[in-house]
Amino acid sequence: MQKNKKKDRIGYLYILPWIVGFLVFQLYPILASLYYSFSEYSLIGEAEFVGFKNYIQIFTEDRDFKNSLIVTFKYVIYSLPLKLMFALFIAMLLNMKLKGINIFRTIYYIPSIFGGSVAISIIWRFLFSHEGLINQLLAYINVEPIAWIGNPNLALYNIGLLTVWQFGSSMVIFLAGLKNIPEIYYEAAKIDGASKIKMFFHITIPSLSPIIFFNIIMQMINSFQEFTSAFVITKGGPMKSTYLYGMFLYDNAFKYFKMGYASALSWVLFVIILVFTGLLFKKSSMWVHYGDGGDM
Repeated sequence: MQKNKKKDRIGYLYILPWIVGFLVFQLYPILASLYYSFSEYSLIGEAEFVGFKNYIQIFTEDRDFKNSLIVTFKYVIYSLPLKLMFALFIAMLLNMKLKGINIFRTIYYIPSIFGGSVAISIIWRFLFSHEGLINQLLAYINVEPIAWIGNPNLALYNIGLLTVWQFGSSMVIFLAGLKNIPEIYYEAAKIDGASKIKMFFHITIPSLSPIIFFNIIMQMINSFQEFTSAFVITKGGPMKSTYLYGMFLYDNAFKYFKMGYASALSWVLFVIILVFTGLLFKKSSMWVHYGDGGDM
């Protein structure tokens, strides 16, 4: 009995750093932000409890809230499907049995490592500036320079392309899923005379549906929280056409020092993500198929 207690103490000692980290850097900030969302707080002085005032102002008075939410939804709807389709396409290419394929897999994963950094966003801005490399290349074929960043109708799609370029993490997960599909399925389909397109839609997609579902959830959450690309490349412009929710939240917290209001905004975003995640889980039984026949 004493020996078991000693082992328990040692076990708790090993997980103590994680427990402290969770309590200090995760649980406390979450609870603190919930409290601050019901108060007026500017990082200076004491927080003043104001009840639901922040939430009422968000939904009834703040025009930037509505605009940033619309821009963010456009961004998610545009970038999420493209990113996942491109990731699946590359994963299928890298699943081929070719010489030196591991080198290509590493090369294609690199954008995912650097894609979300400030440095890459700055490079992206220079590439698509009025006199950037992209317009210089277009000039060689006598195409007039395009305002990739300065045009309100194009700017959001431009920063969305950077997100699509960060397909590495989704691609690796898709690749792992492709390798787990039994080859016998494809062999049986070939014997039945099925084309590659039919095999893709009737074997590959159903077999990958749990992984597609996982990638949709993870990338949707990331897309709703996007901040770096819009902040570095466009500063939310032109005409707030790229003013994502993450930028709106950041401005209120660190530009206007309305920390209580920003905390309320963060909880609104949390509820939005929670609702969409819940809807995806609810509808997943209609198209997600598991090998053991289990349901969600």
